[in-house]
Amino acid sequence: MEQKKEDKIAAGLVSEHYPKVIGMVIHMTYYQKAANPVLMVRTVNFFPTSYAYFNMECMIKGCVDGGFNLTSIIANLIKSHKKSAKGKMVCSGEGDSLSPDHAHVSYEITIQYK
Repeated sequence: MEQKKEDKIAAGLVSEHYPKVIGMVIHMTYYQKAANPVLMVRTVNFFPTSYAYFNMECMIKGCVDGGFNLTSIIANLIKSHKKSAKGKMVCSGEGDSLSPDHAHVSYEITIQYK
């Protein structure tokens, strides 16, 4: 928990990295490899005062070093001044009882500019 807090602080603020961005919404649906595949639906809002930390955790219990890092996707969207993107990512984390494809997300990112 403490490491995550330090990572967020080290990432800096959205306003520092992306001064033209006034808001960003990331809508994610987490899927697990199970009979009931939808694990969670999550919406995260970012503002200029938010940390520019876009590494979302894997929600599967026992997953080590997993997650979904959207940093490069967001940086490329902003660099090309695009307003939205959709896609999928597979968790690369590991665990004793986890299969390599234990979790994935579908995401939709929406960005508002000044």
